[in-house]
Amino acid sequence: MAAEAHGEEAGGLVFHPMDQFIVKPFFGDGAVSWYTITNATVWMALAVLAVFALLVLGTSKRSVVPTRMQSVGELAYGFIYKMVEDICGKDGVKYFPYIMTLFMFIVFSNFLGLLPMAFTPTSHIAVTAVMAFAVFFGVTILGFVKNGASFLSLFWVSSAPLALRPILALIEIISYFVRPVSHSIRLAGNMMAGHAVIKVFAGFAAIAAIAPFSIVAITAMYGLEILVSFIQAYVFTILTCVYLKDALHPHH
Repeated sequence: MAAEAHGEEAGGLVFHPMDQFIVKPFFGDGAVSWYTITNATVWMALAVLAVFALLVLGTSKRSVVPTRMQSVGELAYGFIYKMVEDICGKDGVKYFPYIMTLFMFIVFSNFLGLLPMAFTPTSHIAVTAVMAFAVFFGVTILGFVKNGASFLSLFWVSSAPLALRPILALIEIISYFVRPVSHSIRLAGNMMAGHAVIKVFAGFAAIAAIAPFSIVAITAMYGLEILVSFIQAYVFTILTCVYLKDALHPHH
């Protein structure tokens, strides 16, 4: 009560939209250490369990007439497999398990984060950056292993006029090293922005005069966030496929 009164006196917000993104111990209070079980680790673990339940338990008793879980699992499998095959070609299919794992983890983390009182791990740059840098280092190492020094031809636009090639090469190098930054910020930024807006509308729902409008806005934002949750997982995955294609076929 004292904190709320102080916030009102200072002219600040009683509710804080960004508080939902604070990483804190899941059990009790105190400082967060490397071994602390936090809200972030719990919801990441729940996302992993959800993926396991869908793809392993849901398809353990496969039948010609599939159950609902088997149908969803098969749709997700076919969707990502076709994406990898179309973008990377047949030689990229061997990396399908990793790309499928990325997609399923992100999409479940996003969807679980829409539950009331939940925490969205993918709203944190620390989580998305780990995935983005894993992709970046993975495809870079793979590019040199598969192609040797000819992987550097990725930065040399041979189809451009000779005078422009050094300039284009510099641009290509900069854009290549910016990849993990844009790859991670895009996902985290979109998830954080949507959840923050929902929290703002929820705070205004306490005001009777605008409560109906606030509830309608929250409902609309939830519908949009469901769409965004899937789209951002799709965008992260398709960019991973594009980067993998560059590693497998670096020549312009």
